[in-house]
Amino acid sequence: MSIESQIPIAAEVAARRFARRLAAFYATLFGMTGVHLPFFTVWLKAIGIDSAWIGTITAVPAVTRFTVLPLITGAAERHKMLRGAIMLTGFATAVGFLIIGTQREVFAVLAVYALTCCVWTPMVPLTDAYALRGVAHHGLNYGPLRLWGSAAFVVGALGAGLALGYVVPVHLIWIIAGVTVLGALVGLTLRPLEQASGAATPAPGGGRLLRDPGFLIIIACSALIQSSHSAYYIFASIAWQQAGFSGLTIAVLWTLGVIAEIVLFALSPRFTLPSALLVVIAAASAVARWTVTAQDPPLPILAVVQLAHGLTFGLTQVAIMGLMVRQVPSHMIARGQGYLTACGGIVASATSILCGMVYARYGQGVYYMMAAMAATSGVVMWLARHKFIHHPQSAASGG
Repeated sequence: MSIESQIPIAAEVAARRFARRLAAFYATLFGMTGVHLPFFTVWLKAIGIDSAWIGTITAVPAVTRFTVLPLITGAAERHKMLRGAIMLTGFATAVGFLIIGTQREVFAVLAVYALTCCVWTPMVPLTDAYALRGVAHHGLNYGPLRLWGSAAFVVGALGAGLALGYVVPVHLIWIIAGVTVLGALVGLTLRPLEQASGAATPAPGGGRLLRDPGFLIIIACSALIQSSHSAYYIFASIAWQQAGFSGLTIAVLWTLGVIAEIVLFALSPRFTLPSALLVVIAAASAVARWTVTAQDPPLPILAVVQLAHGLTFGLTQVAIMGLMVRQVPSHMIARGQGYLTACGGIVASATSILCGMVYARYGQGVYYMMAAMAATSGVVMWLARHKFIHHPQSAASGG
């Protein structure tokens, strides 16, 4: 076999190894979230922490997203240790949750959880930055890699739910900690990424990104659409329970949304529309979804509406990653992901507070506010589409 024919085969093998190991890490990363999101508060209640303190403790991750997180992603980029930062934060997160499991006093739990969140919340933007560099380098697609995270989220939530029937709630923290340990070990298998030819050039400061109108439009539109899910995340289960739906029905409704998201990620390599137009489609889908949800529809219509989650969340994620990989220089992608997540955290936190006030007064009418946020994002991206429309490739692909 000639040397020329061996090179493409070696590149293909390297791409497959990168994809498999990244998919496995995404699975542990979001599988942990699937366990943590529904059951961490159950553990807090089980060890005797009252509701007021539970609310304070669970607000910590949102705060770290727009305070500590951009500092860590920026530092990882400056020191050219993106993969190393993923490994370090993975092990630090695992140690943090293991220590949390030994605590019972509210102030101790709050303090250790706050420190743990400082290293845990940067893991997703760091991993997305690593993924986008690999996507560009190996000519892969983002969606099929990311879908394993969504699938693991469902498995984690369902698995922990089944375990709840056999595990005393006070021991749920060890399931969460166990998944973080598994994730830290899987993180060790991530493949190194070759430095681009211009990687030796010192990376400019983040101010360059923040002065780029295109980048600001991307993070603003992403924050508006994704934060328009706030009312759904906070009040959907409460409203469905008040409507008389059983716990199983509520679980199925949530699962329908995640399944639609997984299917969207799997199909994303076939998308040929420019990423900017995909954002507009996602925004329009969100407007329709929240407008219908505001009508308090019956169960059959609600089930169909839940399938729109694939468009409102999944398509937004794929399209924004597509814009990021083309708009942000490779050597600044970690910093860009940090700013993206920080902006989303700020908007989501403010939206959550507003949702509570509006829901208390208007109930399901809060979804009209969500529809307005999504519509704003769609209009902004439509007006700015010419800044990005010259990229016709599949969303978040290296081709």
